[in-house]
Amino acid sequence: MPRHRRSRRLVAWLVGAAVAVAVLVVGGAFVYIHFISGPAPAPLSLKDLKSSPSAGTAASRNGSRSVAGTWRVASGSLVGYRVNEVLAGQDNVAVGRTSDISGTMTIKGSTVTSASFTVAMDTIKSNESERDAQFNGRIMDTAAYPTGKLELTAPINLAPLPPGGDFRDFHATADLTLHGHTRAVTFTLEAEHVGGAIDVSGSIPILFADWDISNPSFSPFVTTQNHGELEFLIKFAS
Repeated sequence: MPRHRRSRRLVAWLVGAAVAVAVLVVGGAFVYIHFISGPAPAPLSLKDLKSSPSAGTAASRNGSRSVAGTWRVASGSLVGYRVNEVLAGQDNVAVGRTSDISGTMTIKGSTVTSASFTVAMDTIKSNESERDAQFNGRIMDTAAYPTGKLELTAPINLAPLPPGGDFRDFHATADLTLHGHTRAVTFTLEAEHVGGAIDVSGSIPILFADWDISNPSFSPFVTTQNHGELEFLIKFAS
């Protein structure tokens, strides 16, 4: 067989092999995202609590609705991240969460005068061990910066209080500490007062460069946007 024909066949074989590998990679990513990993959890929201009315709730609606006092983070609280990524050409949403949260909120009259929350960063987990290893290592360096912290820097006026079981939006200003850097943030939160509990949810946009956080992308197969969201659903008990 002439050499030029053998060369053309070799080139054709190499191109075909490359296409086949690309198809397998993209197809494998599609199968993993849609059939193995499954869809990402929905954003944290008070609507997900789906708590049914109880005798305590009715008492809250009909009786005294004072919220003054010190409130502590209770069981059922969640904090985490949400980042859009492209996995081998397929759009995906990366979500990691933890329930390892501590903190308090102080209310005087109908005004939140102080609030501070701390999260153990290495307890934030996604559905992918490789993603978690990247998060704990080069991205967030949780060994050097083991905690994240949010501290209110301006009071929040709650008046007029919404009826028990109803949601209401409030604006908050706070200092957010991540990766050893503290930045001022403003965000909207949704709150509900039911029975002996206060539930709060919301999200804070995070531009990674503002906290000197490495872009979560790890080539060649996973790329992410340069920003994400810190999302939270906090349950308080008095």
